[in-house]
Amino acid sequence: MTAYGSQEMSAPLMRVLMRRPGESLRGADAAKWHYGPTFDGARAVHQYKAFAELVEKSGTEIIWLEDEGDGLADAMFTHDPSLMSDHGAILLRMGKPLRVAETALHEKAYAERQIPILGRIEGDGTVEGGDCIWLDAKTLVIGRGVRTNQEGIDQITKILGPHGVTVLAYDLPLWQGEEACLHLMSVMSPLADDLALVFAPLLPAAFYQLLKKRGIRLIEAPADEFHASNGLSLNVLPTRPYEVIMVEGFPATKAAMEAAGCTVETFEADALCIACEGGPTCLTRPVLRRAA
Repeated sequence: MTAYGSQEMSAPLMRVLMRRPGESLRGADAAKWHYGPTFDGARAVHQYKAFAELVEKSGTEIIWLEDEGDGLADAMFTHDPSLMSDHGAILLRMGKPLRVAETALHEKAYAERQIPILGRIEGDGTVEGGDCIWLDAKTLVIGRGVRTNQEGIDQITKILGPHGVTVLAYDLPLWQGEEACLHLMSVMSPLADDLALVFAPLLPAAFYQLLKKRGIRLIEAPADEFHASNGLSLNVLPTRPYEVIMVEGFPATKAAMEAAGCTVETFEADALCIACEGGPTCLTRPVLRRAA
C-alpha cells in the first residue's frame, strides 16, 4: 500500500496522524491555552478515546504520536502543523506562538516512516492546516487570516507550483478576535467531492461563488448551533464520501447532513472539542486518502 498521499478532503481515509492526549492536556492551564469554561482535562482525555475508536472503526490506520508530558496541550490538533500532498509532506509554521514547536513532532514522525518532506514554511511565513482545503487534486484553497499570512501562502505556492497545483487565497473575517481561532475549515467542511457543509455568513464571498460555480452542493449549517458551538458544529470529519464524524449535541446540523445522504456518527466532546476550540477534523492529519 502507498504510505502517503492526499490531495483531496473526503476520499477514504486510509492512514492518519493523531496524538493521544495525556498529561500535557490533563494539566493544561485553560487561560494560557484559551480553553473555554467546559474544559476538564481528564474528561477531555476520556472523550478523545471515544473519538479515536470511531476513527479506528472506519478502517483507518492511525499513526500515533504520544503525549510524553512536553506541555504542548494543543498538539492533539494534528491537522495544523503539516499538510500532506501526493509528493510528500509540507511542514507548516504555526500562527499561534504556543504551537510552533509542534511541527518538529510531525517531522520526526514522517522521518521514522520514510515519508518524504516536500518543503517547509520558513522565516516570517505562517500557514496552518486548518486554513487549507483541497478543492480538487490540482487546486488548494487557503484562508488568509490570523493564523495564515501572505508570506506563508507565497511559500506554499512555490512548493506546490512545480507539481501542477494552483493555490487560491481568500481573506477570512476576524470574527471573534485574534486570540480565537477562525480557520477556513471553520466555515466549510467538505463531505464528498460534490457536497460541503458551510456557514455562508462567514465564507469569503468569492470562495462561495467558486463553490457554486463548481456545482458543489452546499448544506447551510444552522446558525443557532454554529454560534452555540463557536463553530464546532461545522467541523466534520469524512472517513469516506458521505460518511462523517461530528461532535454530539447538534441535532439540526446532523439532520441536515443526513437529509443530503450522509451517515453521521457522533461523540461527546464538550470538554474536548467545544472547550479547546478544535473539532474532529482538527484532531486528524490525513496522511493517505485514496479511493479503495
